[in-house]
Amino acid sequence: MSEASRDRTRLAGLVLCGLFVLMAGRGGYLALSGAPESSAATMAARTEPKALRGEIRDRNGQLLATTVEAHSLWVNPSLIWSVDEVYDGLVGMFPELSGTNLKDRLSDPSRKFVWVKRGLTPRQREAVMDLRLEGLGFRTETRRAYPLGELAGHVLGQVSVDGEGIAGVERTLDKALASGDAPVQLTLDVEAQAALEFELATAASDYEMEGAAAILMDTRTGEVLAMASWPAFDPNRATEIPADDPSRLNRAVGAVYELGSIFKPLTVAAALDRGAVRPNDSFDVSQPILVGGFEVKDTHKFAQTANLTEIMVESSNIGTVHIARELGVARLKTFLDDAGLLSRAPIELPGSERPLVPKHIDEVTAATISYGHGMSVSPLAFVAAFSALGNGGEMMPPTLLLDPDREAEPVRLVSAITAEIVTRMMRESVIRGTGQTAEVAGYRVAGKTGTGEKAIAGGYDKNANISSFAAVFPEDGPQYALIVTLDNPKAKPGRGATAAGSAAPVAGRIIERVAPLFGVTPRFDDVRPARPGQTARTPERSAL
Repeated sequence: MSEASRDRTRLAGLVLCGLFVLMAGRGGYLALSGAPESSAATMAARTEPKALRGEIRDRNGQLLATTVEAHSLWVNPSLIWSVDEVYDGLVGMFPELSGTNLKDRLSDPSRKFVWVKRGLTPRQREAVMDLRLEGLGFRTETRRAYPLGELAGHVLGQVSVDGEGIAGVERTLDKALASGDAPVQLTLDVEAQAALEFELATAASDYEMEGAAAILMDTRTGEVLAMASWPAFDPNRATEIPADDPSRLNRAVGAVYELGSIFKPLTVAAALDRGAVRPNDSFDVSQPILVGGFEVKDTHKFAQTANLTEIMVESSNIGTVHIARELGVARLKTFLDDAGLLSRAPIELPGSERPLVPKHIDEVTAATISYGHGMSVSPLAFVAAFSALGNGGEMMPPTLLLDPDREAEPVRLVSAITAEIVTRMMRESVIRGTGQTAEVAGYRVAGKTGTGEKAIAGGYDKNANISSFAAVFPEDGPQYALIVTLDNPKAKPGRGATAAGSAAPVAGRIIERVAPLFGVTPRFDDVRPARPGQTARTPERSAL
């Protein structure tokens, strides 16, 4: 070969080497930069960036949700030499990718851009880099972060991978949050929220229940100070939680229950306020009462006759049905409608569940509804109505959005004197009735237990209960309403699965923790010694 030919060969080799280095350099650049120029992702990146999604804070300014920088992993299939090597490496790091069609997408060399996983942490990004796989790239994006983890997870909800609210207040307040103009401030108090969630988690361990809910509400403003549901939900892990996982359900608003005898104070209040009964009226409670062909019974005999206070203290179904009969079907139905118990509870959350109400409220269904059976409502709907007893008879619409300029219209449910009378009755129920396990020294709890067989398709499960406790406190100037509902708590030695043995003590522990947070002054001048001859409560008496 001539010298000139050798020179041309060397020159051609240098050109080819240069082209190879150039292509390799471009490939390396693509593997460490944003999406290819022709991809939709790059076109999106060139558009004007959206405002950072606004923060969510509690009533005291505690951060609940924020937006942080994250890394999203993509791949250019046209640059992959070994599909199996890239696929195995990615699935080894992110096992959940094995359930996707990632391998098919990697095998299409006509593609220039395929998302692999979004929202990686800096540590995950570094680990992917260490794999040294061809064709991979990262794009800096933003993702939603919830610094307190599970705390208030059901209320906060979640966003999609594109940052759009799809659950909780992230969804209902999506427009305000997306604008990024200012933080959204909720009515929640993180310390009260932590108390509710801790006590529900403890109850889950104690009673092996299927689920639970608790709500603490300011009776004078309607502000929800805490709302908890169990099992807990961590919005930081939302993409890893299956759609049908029980933790996704916010039982405080999205589930309905037959709440049992906590309905009795409302029945008594309605009858008193309409003039159907008077506080000292007495009714025969010695025998079951016949209603539409079936008998309404009490779990224990306690007297021949009883006035309204004793009916409440002893949680008498018989006595409550007598009161409901005096009230009448039409007036009971009107009261339920005024109390919002025949419709969804209004709240700034998606998924507020509609109550299950009989098609026709007649003498039979009115009787069972009077003591909390045959009608299912959400804990939120109930506590909103019940809170009127702690606010001079006025019911404030519940809210999760802290707004100093809010001008909510209260609903006059009963008179102030009726509310005071019924609250005193509930105080007696806590001092010497079925609610004794909810008593907290100094904080004057006024409340009522409720236990009912769990409604199932076609009837009731005689081996499963819904146990609840509803209260207002302090009794001499109520400002707070609380409901605790436990789904099928299991009986343990020394305590039952009824509300007196489960929901009531949980409520007591919650009140003991939250009352000092809100400056409730303890007072001990209403503590009473046992009456002469008073006997201990029987196990049967605790059943309601």
